[in-house]
Amino acid sequence: MAKSGKEITVSKGAPERMLRPALFSDFDRMFDDFFGRRWMRPAGWERPFGEMVSLPSVDVIDRDDEVVVRAEVPGYKKEDIEISVSDSSLTIKGEMKAEEKEEKGDYYRCEISHGAFTRTVALPAEVDDSKAKASMEDGMLELTLPKREKSKRHTITIP
Repeated sequence: MAKSGKEITVSKGAPERMLRPALFSDFDRMFDDFFGRRWMRPAGWERPFGEMVSLPSVDVIDRDDEVVVRAEVPGYKKEDIEISVSDSSLTIKGEMKAEEKEEKGDYYRCEISHGAFTRTVALPAEVDDSKAKASMEDGMLELTLPKREKSKRHTITIP
């Protein structure tokens, strides 16, 4: 449970396919920086591949009795995040909705993105999804997934 006392739902489901990373926005930014203003798109120009949102960076930590997953999701609210666990993978979905407000003037630069992402990561062991816990604070999502008994590490001694 999050420090604020609100719960984040963790549901079991089929793994989703990962979205292609937002490589084109990185290339756009690189060209803008290299060539300067003359290569900037005119206001209202549509991107040929639609709006792409970067996938969150993820750490997966394999501990003795649990797997901990941390994901950077800055700018997202708890209500915008959906988490699902399958046998050997974890899927995090997020959607950031654009605020509807009218801006006066032309954009000189427009990089703030709104859209959705889906990030699926393989887990190093089978987990007990019924005992999963999630918390989110300051743009950092943390999931604690207890391992199933048969997946826990065991030390083997050589006689």
